[in-house]
Amino acid sequence: MGEVIAFPPQERPEDNEAEPLWREAVGHELREERQRQERTLADVSEESGVSTQYLSEIERGRKEPSSEILGAVAGALGLRLVDLTARITRTLAAVPRGPLALAA
Repeated sequence: MGEVIAFPPQERPEDNEAEPLWREAVGHELREERQRQERTLADVSEESGVSTQYLSEIERGRKEPSSEILGAVAGALGLRLVDLTARITRTLAAVPRGPLALAA
């Protein structure tokens, strides 16, 4: 039988050269909008039908929500999905392209 070779660990540098993940940009935009409206996690959670814990994980960039979840949360914040997507696109486009972005 052949030798098993482990994949090398994937490390993301913690500097400004790393392009943010989509889920991180989504979470950032949702949190920024919620805080701009001076609303609590519990308030948006109740209106969107998404649990407070899951919404918190989305905002922290830990979970990648489905389009249905994104639509519910965006709607609770008074946003259309296209508005949210445009904001995220602007955020990601503003990040300078570093070595990681070119390797993709």
